[in-house]
Amino acid sequence: MAKKPTWVIDKERGKRAAAAETIWLFGLHAVRDALANPDRQVLRLVVSLNAQGKLADAIDARGIEAEIADPRKFPVPLDAGSVHQGAAVEVKPLDWGDWRALARGDGSKRSVVVMLDRVSDPHNVGAILRSAEVFGATAVIAPARHSAPETGALAKTASGALERMPYARIGNLGDAMEALKADGFWMVGLAEEGAEPIDAVATRHAESNIALVLGAEGPGLRERTRELCDELAKIPFARDFGSLNVSNAAAVALYALTRG
Repeated sequence: MAKKPTWVIDKERGKRAAAAETIWLFGLHAVRDALANPDRQVLRLVVSLNAQGKLADAIDARGIEAEIADPRKFPVPLDAGSVHQGAAVEVKPLDWGDWRALARGDGSKRSVVVMLDRVSDPHNVGAILRSAEVFGATAVIAPARHSAPETGALAKTASGALERMPYARIGNLGDAMEALKADGFWMVGLAEEGAEPIDAVATRHAESNIALVLGAEGPGLRERTRELCDELAKIPFARDFGSLNVSNAAAVALYALTRG
């Protein structure tokens, strides 16, 4: 019997690991939205008596039995300092399916997607998901490595958007950018040295499908990512000194790109 190639073995291991992976979401809002999402596989729900009362409608609608726990001795593997509000749920990560189809949308209107280049802070990614939902983006796309995975902290910051805004984790960001360019997307990287303000770019491409590409704070866009952008845009500042973190910059840029 022929021995399987190493890459095949690694791929199979990766699939088994993904199938076994679970995450804990916490906080009343995140837990309520996870319970309300029919696509979210829920394995275990732990709540305090107080939280059970606040989530009673969501628990009943889901038809799940909650475990009652003392909020001071919460039997859930959360990071120290996590504000769980007496509610946590163990779930499987969401499977969003074909990420290119998600990015294109249903064709009824132009698509605006967000692409993240090694944005690893879960609070930033959660806030970006929230802004993407508010401003009508079709998806947020990030590499599976060197970017924030689904976590309780991300879900809490996203304030429910994690359950509704597609967060597609792909193998290689550059390859994904090239695929979307082939699908007709105009790649706009956000950088301080951008030639034009983001609102000017938005006006010129008011009818185009747009991919807004954001880099991590500090390093910014990597070389290949920058080269694959069709143009770089900036957010102008009123004073000589000033900066926005990546989630705030995403919100400003998304507003400019979608307000028309």
